Amino acid sequence: MTPADLAAVISDGIRTAIQSGHISGKVPEEIRVERPRHRAHGDYSTNVALQLAKSAGLPARTVAEVLAPLVSAAPGVAKAEVAGPGFLNITLETAAIGALARDIVLAEDAYGRTDRLAGLRLNLEFVSANPTGPVHIGGARWAVVGDVLARLLEAAGAEVSREYYFNDAGVQIDRFARSLLAAARGLPVPEDGYSGAYIEEIADAVLRHHPGALDLPESESAAVFRTVGTELMFEEIKTSLAAFGTHFDTYFNEKDLHDRGDLDAAVTRLRNGGHVYEADGALWLRTTDFGDDKDRVLVKGDGSWTYFTADCAYYLNKRSRGFERVVIMLGADHVGYVGRMRAMAACFGDDPDRHLEILIGQLVNLVKDGRPVRMSKRAGTVLTLDDLTEAVGVDAARYALARAGVDSMIDLDIDLLTRQSNDNPVYYVQYAHTRPCSVLRKGRQAGIDKGAPQDFDPALLTHGREADLLATLAEFPQVVATAATLREPHRVAHYLEALAGTYHRFYDACRVLPRAGETPDDRTRARLWLTEASRLVLRNGLHLLGVSAPERM
Repeated sequence: MTPADLAAVISDGIRTAIQSGHISGKVPEEIRVERPRHRAHGDYSTNVALQLAKSAGLPARTVAEVLAPLVSAAPGVAKAEVAGPGFLNITLETAAIGALARDIVLAEDAYGRTDRLAGLRLNLEFVSANPTGPVHIGGARWAVVGDVLARLLEAAGAEVSREYYFNDAGVQIDRFARSLLAAARGLPVPEDGYSGAYIEEIADAVLRHHPGALDLPESESAAVFRTVGTELMFEEIKTSLAAFGTHFDTYFNEKDLHDRGDLDAAVTRLRNGGHVYEADGALWLRTTDFGDDKDRVLVKGDGSWTYFTADCAYYLNKRSRGFERVVIMLGADHVGYVGRMRAMAACFGDDPDRHLEILIGQLVNLVKDGRPVRMSKRAGTVLTLDDLTEAVGVDAARYALARAGVDSMIDLDIDLLTRQSNDNPVYYVQYAHTRPCSVLRKGRQAGIDKGAPQDFDPALLTHGREADLLATLAEFPQVVATAATLREPHRVAHYLEALAGTYHRFYDACRVLPRAGETPDDRTRARLWLTEASRLVLRNGLHLLGVSAPERM
């Protein structure tokens, strides 16, 4: 029985109490069921009586006394006792606790998935690096967090579209093209240009595709380097992300907004809404009406668009594709965008709290021998995603980036993340997965099988370490749903580390396979079900992080 199952039992008890007239009010939308700090207080505890006290017009303890016998009568519940000012401490029957192992094994990949966010159609934009260079290490953080968050949202029932926005219009692409052209001609980098070995590599690649590009008139030559160089950079970015385990449903080009006239359409809609005015020769959006610190320019005095106008058009495009919520992940250097983007959504008639969500992430540093690593082999002073994966590997990089809250700056220690020891979090969790794999493999080699579901006796899982392990396994669906709802992928990593520790303690205390000369019995089979359940939850959790679950290490 999981906390969600128990919450359903409590809901039924509340409904019965209301219908019988013992209390008034309504069943809360969310009923919190938690593990008590001390095992003597039961398997689970809930404060639902305190939630109901006001609407019931009764002391919380009285409400708890009404609910206790109703919850106690439910199948699988041994007893429900009132504690303190109105808490319910609930003890489950041993068989009800142990039955979870069978439920997990039968559910396989589906265990951990819920319908918490069912019906939500969401566009998730992340990374979105300019195609003027490789994905830098800060983008690597979003490549992981965005990908993991998408997996979590889908596991919680939401429909998610992963999107990458290529800023392939504007002066940055012009600077990129000039840099490539200079490199191809063997000239110094332009004053405002891009440098690094990758510029020379892409310039050489452009010439391989168009050997006569340098013989063309200046404007035509620049156009070739701009178009082909940007396409090559696109492909390199996509390749790096794919190798990192991050994939997108849509790659959206900013240039398409300009070519289709979407910026004109967005400004027309804003003008029709009465939010646009002219001043100082420019066209402005009155974002201060919706909390922005200043109004924003849409069209500059020289008639050119601002980047913000493209942001407006892009947001409107996403909403026109039927996405109820637009989620955008940005680095700490973009924190100033939040106010203007929320105001922009309001100018379009949307509710910023419902339709737009902006997540801000902090910086990442790579550290070796206690010192920050500054230089990249290909990109000069900017460390790249490829640098990171080369240094520590995909699994270690993804796990390390996923296990820290995005609002905190992190240092990735190369020495730690390449160490095969329990000090290395990803190694600790992956090793925990290999242990049940090893037990199950040895069992098969010895002809010992867990048997059919009807052969499993959950009442035999009575050891304290078994109870601890079952309780931790029961938390997984709630952890996934909470991580998705709060946009906090690191909760999954922390849970996996706790599960790994709990499994190791079970492994040390409870022998699963019989010793030589001993005969396997019903307890052996019960523990094999629990071992298989542990393997599946560790695997499912690692899959949500995009990290492999090795069977041998």
